Amino acid sequence: MKLELPYLEKTFPLEFPDENLLAVAEPNEYAGGAENGGAENSGPEALIAAALDKPYGPPEGQGAAAVNGARGKGPSLAEFLNRGGPGKRLLVIINDATRPTPTEAILSAMLPVIERADFGGDALSLLAATGAHRAPTEDEYRQILGRHYGELRERCVCHQARSEADMVDLGVTRNGAPILLNKRLFQADRIIVTGSVEPHYFAGFTGGRKAFLPGIAAYRTIEANHKQALSPNARSLALEGNPVHEDMMDVLPLIKAPVFALMTVLNKEQRTAAATAGDIIASFYGAVDIARKIFCVSVREKADIVVSVAKFPMDIDLYQSQKAIDNGAVALKDGGTLILVSSCRDGIGDEAYAKLLAQASSPADALRRIREGYKLGYHKAAKMAEVSARASIRAVTELPAERLRSLFIEKAAAPQEALDAALAAARSKGIAAPKILVLPDGCVTVPEPLR
Repeated sequence: MKLELPYLEKTFPLEFPDENLLAVAEPNEYAGGAENGGAENSGPEALIAAALDKPYGPPEGQGAAAVNGARGKGPSLAEFLNRGGPGKRLLVIINDATRPTPTEAILSAMLPVIERADFGGDALSLLAATGAHRAPTEDEYRQILGRHYGELRERCVCHQARSEADMVDLGVTRNGAPILLNKRLFQADRIIVTGSVEPHYFAGFTGGRKAFLPGIAAYRTIEANHKQALSPNARSLALEGNPVHEDMMDVLPLIKAPVFALMTVLNKEQRTAAATAGDIIASFYGAVDIARKIFCVSVREKADIVVSVAKFPMDIDLYQSQKAIDNGAVALKDGGTLILVSSCRDGIGDEAYAKLLAQASSPADALRRIREGYKLGYHKAAKMAEVSARASIRAVTELPAERLRSLFIEKAAAPQEALDAALAAARSKGIAAPKILVLPDGCVTVPEPLR
């Protein structure tokens, strides 16, 4: 078996005997069919236009059938913008550069409708939903807005989670998290939420309600919400009973202005595979159904070795790339080796989780410290410590070896070096033909072992 693994502007070769291969698991091909309004194999603009032509109305009851039954029953974007008379202020919430959402294509589809509804110029503002992330750089704004940069950059502001003067206090969630959201939400007459939906390692799925929490929530709101990630119910694909998801959903009824959502689902090439629009809840669950078809991959058993690649833009730092570790660990045997391939071009990311791990003497000690006093980012440390406690982690990255070692990760110069060491370790335990699972897009591929 010969493979080429992407890394920055190059690829790394990887080779091993065919008998060792369990699977190369990537997101599934997706033609689209009815979900795309007959626009399968079309470009993002056509898929988004198809979604806008058949928007979701509010879900009628519970369950997938109720959500699917709401498709095509919602107001169009033009009707939404003009319902109840013309509004004065429109807020469009967009993702930051850590998400591969096709924001440029979304804006291209919506802007003509927005302008016809008299929301152009000063009536329109965009809010970058950074959550607790840093603000986008100017180059990243150019990447996000694309050809609309010159037209919209001055209308675009960045959420600042630590600026509580910019927040409105709305009470608490069912799980006790304080709800503080960006005050711009309550200065708008109409709100459009954009995003992308894919599996998320503790929120179940990204997208939809995530634009508000954590997207434009206060730091302590995000911290309290993410503390729920320590629950065993907070895991990839899980929504029902997931306290992180529950907190996010609790925010939605508190937003008084009408909300229109446009969600995209990407394929394994990070191109738009489908889009949903309309009611924020129904369009989210509609996108979740599509995302499951694309990103959930069955494998016949767990592997002795998992090679998991964090592709651009998730290779920005270890904080984001950890999703590739967590997804890979789902299909990794206890005592096995997980190999992360990610440049981590912007470093560690949020330092809180790294500091906690560096202070701990072992993964078990890290988990104890987290239970004793949670801070934002510690959920990341907990997920990493849980994997390190039962398996070895090696990483091909730009991060220094000493820094990685403090996180219970060993550095490797190349995937082949890491794999050769992992194979030798497995054979030393009496495993004659160690099985290897390769995840070329590990941040969004969720393997589901059959046994």
